[in-house]
Amino acid sequence: MTLPDTDRLTIKRFDVTGPDSHACLDLTDILSARDRPLPKSLMVVLDNLLRQQLAGSDLSGQIDAVINWDSSSAEIICSLKANRVLFPDSSGLPALMDLAAARDAMASAGLAPERIEPVVPVTLVIDHSLIVDHAGRIDAPALNEAREMERNAERYAFFKWAEGAFKNLTIVPPGSGIIHQVHLEKLAQLVALDDETLDVPLAFPEFVLGCDSHTTMINAIGLLGWGVGGIDGEMAMLGNTYSVRIPRVVGVRLTGALQPGIMPTDLVLTITNRLRSFGVVGAFVEFFGSGLGALSVADRATIANMAPEYGATVGFFPIDANTIDYLEQSGRPDAQVALVKAYAKAAGLFSDGSEDEADYSDIVEIDLSSIQPSVAGPKRPQDLVGLDRLANSFRKSLTDDTQDGGFGLPNTALTHGASVTLAGQDHRITHGSVVIAAITSCTNTSNPTVMIGAGLLARNARRLGLTVPGFVKTSMAPGSKLVRDYLQDAQLMEPLQELGFHIVGYGCTTCSGKSGPINPQVADAIAEQDLVAVAVLSGNRNFEGRIHKSCRASYLASPVLTVAFALAGRVDIDFETEPLGSDPDGKPVFLRDIWPDRDEILSLVGTSQTPARFNASYASLYQGSELWRDLESQSGVQFPWDANSSYIKRPPFFDLPDTDFSDALFAGRVLVMAGDSLTTDHITPSGEILSDSLAGQYLIDSGVAPSDFNAVTQRRGNHDFMTRISFGNQRMKNRLVPGIEGGFTRLSADGDVVPIFEASRRLTESGQMPIVLAGRDYGMGSSRDWAAKGPRLLGIRLVLAQSFERIHRANLIGMGIIPLVFADGQSIDSLGLSGFETFRFAGLKRALESGHSVIVTATTETGARTTFGAKLDISGSQEKDLLRGGGIFQSLIEHAKGGNSTMEMAE
Repeated sequence: MTLPDTDRLTIKRFDVTGPDSHACLDLTDILSARDRPLPKSLMVVLDNLLRQQLAGSDLSGQIDAVINWDSSSAEIICSLKANRVLFPDSSGLPALMDLAAARDAMASAGLAPERIEPVVPVTLVIDHSLIVDHAGRIDAPALNEAREMERNAERYAFFKWAEGAFKNLTIVPPGSGIIHQVHLEKLAQLVALDDETLDVPLAFPEFVLGCDSHTTMINAIGLLGWGVGGIDGEMAMLGNTYSVRIPRVVGVRLTGALQPGIMPTDLVLTITNRLRSFGVVGAFVEFFGSGLGALSVADRATIANMAPEYGATVGFFPIDANTIDYLEQSGRPDAQVALVKAYAKAAGLFSDGSEDEADYSDIVEIDLSSIQPSVAGPKRPQDLVGLDRLANSFRKSLTDDTQDGGFGLPNTALTHGASVTLAGQDHRITHGSVVIAAITSCTNTSNPTVMIGAGLLARNARRLGLTVPGFVKTSMAPGSKLVRDYLQDAQLMEPLQELGFHIVGYGCTTCSGKSGPINPQVADAIAEQDLVAVAVLSGNRNFEGRIHKSCRASYLASPVLTVAFALAGRVDIDFETEPLGSDPDGKPVFLRDIWPDRDEILSLVGTSQTPARFNASYASLYQGSELWRDLESQSGVQFPWDANSSYIKRPPFFDLPDTDFSDALFAGRVLVMAGDSLTTDHITPSGEILSDSLAGQYLIDSGVAPSDFNAVTQRRGNHDFMTRISFGNQRMKNRLVPGIEGGFTRLSADGDVVPIFEASRRLTESGQMPIVLAGRDYGMGSSRDWAAKGPRLLGIRLVLAQSFERIHRANLIGMGIIPLVFADGQSIDSLGLSGFETFRFAGLKRALESGHSVIVTATTETGARTTFGAKLDISGSQEKDLLRGGGIFQSLIEHAKGGNSTMEMAE
């Protein structure tokens, strides 16, 4: 055994099944020379690097950087090896299609196509395809599943082919739950074993990459993992290392405990707001302090899940007694629980609260006792609104400028409203009317405190005769069947159903834009009166245009408040002074009258988390329904593409012409000029396909009826469709066409307004290069690779922004798109750019090699020039190699041809 070149490395034997039966790297001893402890998240990183060194990789520089890291350290870059990869079907479909296309490319080159094969275990959970077509009825799950299977038969048949074609791939069928909740409750083992390096099993902490940004939910139990784009996931499952930038490690000191009546969701929305305001983009965030003991693993999971919303790479919690208790409660095998406990203590990763405070770049203080009831919205998850301020905040947003997060309505429109008659009852719909109320998403349905709280509120409301107005579409889509089981046992399912919160299935649904239709009369009234109608959901994302086309405003709230807003039928309500309704005697009923009792919640939570219930709920995880089992699929090493399919088309990325990394790029023309916080939802929507959109017309021209459109997410296997939907969100705001929303642009100040897809074709056919200009936080949101693939197929070679979100920047590099950042203090507006200039970018090779500025020259139609410097947002040799090579796909093939197992991919 060859050890790294450091006298601080020790191998420690520890007991699990017998004396000295296992071994681990003794991280405490390795770090013993430090003045202050290393953050535990970096200890996991260190273990990963050391084990790679044991296997023969030379990572001594990275190892030393981590061992010697302190609060004053500059950014470090670490090459990590994943031991598992997770995909939802939304990103798993294009990733597996890429591998199928790579097999074709290998065969065309006269090489064995089966060399394209995952070497790391891959689990794909089909959870992003369920649409709420039916709600408010007991048979909704069966009806929605039947429609889901009908719509997605081609996609699901491809998945079944892939599971047979790739040896290391496991599929969790539709209807089983949401990936991150299933991961937390069942799949994660936390500690794995290497049986080859030593004479006894070498235990080590799992490191997981998931192709969905909310993979961070698993940080709740001390498992290091985060979301990446699908193209990065492809390389990870082929065994390549992943290069992560760690600019800072921010500690969040939690003290105190939540007050009675405060929900974990209130805490996580507050944390999201605080950390986004503080600035933790790309950082590791680690939670510590005396308040940890007051948070269950489910509470921690709610916080960790939202790491993408506060911008962090991870939201990490250490392994402690609560972690071990959760592993036991969730039915993990006794031997695995014993291994985790013994390993964490032996390696120095266990926290009992008595250890010295770790060294952090910065510390954010949060007193749990100060948390107040809150929601987030109306357009972003980080925009916290105290419940007591919501009514005034919403009313103010109606007339606030759209650039300031408002809706820009004139005062004359504030009185707009419409009357509708539904089931024989008259209703008035106005600005602020709640038309969708959805208990949805792994973020909150993984937490029994808020789910049982919602059930108790529903029970209390029904006892007093309260009902939900007919214009509110209510639904519940838990992240696992465990939720159904404990709600039924607590006799809380019936009151939820009486308010319309029937289970509609087990999937992401409303949180990922799969809300399904609302009542046509309600939709027509909203459109005719241009009303700002509202969705309230217990999800993690509420970006513009994401939830439903009829809901210009969306608020994130706990499941408990979701039920309360459904009862109220509006968000502009002061719950303290305005009643939800009246009891049978005409007495007003206020929210405080039906709020669930904390002791009753805790009592029911205590009985809901039992090993027997977990095991029973997950007994059939991999079986799928009869519809799934009966679905026929192809077989063979290579996939037989159907040229007539509107769902599954052979990806074109291996056929794109090679693009050398030039020192200068000329004739750059702005296709899109965006403000701050342009999300991946804006770049590639996830929800409804509009028939009057360019992408909708493409489907119609292809013979697809609007009733069979499905959702954008489910069309990611069709690159022709996805290119047309790129930048096509109905709420997309391109500054080149002020006052117009949607996927439109113009190529000159007095030019015609044209679809972005059409404009990109005009530019590329005339030898010009489409580019994007943007403000801060470009690409925040979901980790969807198509938000980079689509722009690449539009011909975009470069994005110039004030800052990038971590995952999207990585996806751009993976597609060979250059990420440039303005110099500090400079922006589109400070430089006076109109977006109609012609751009030249010079010195790119020098910038790539040495970090010098790229010289940007913008020339107006009159010949006036503006010259300024911009920086390549790139780190490490791996990212440089990817840009030089034109992106990840060419690298993948070259890697497969050469059999090189040491190629690394960029974050």
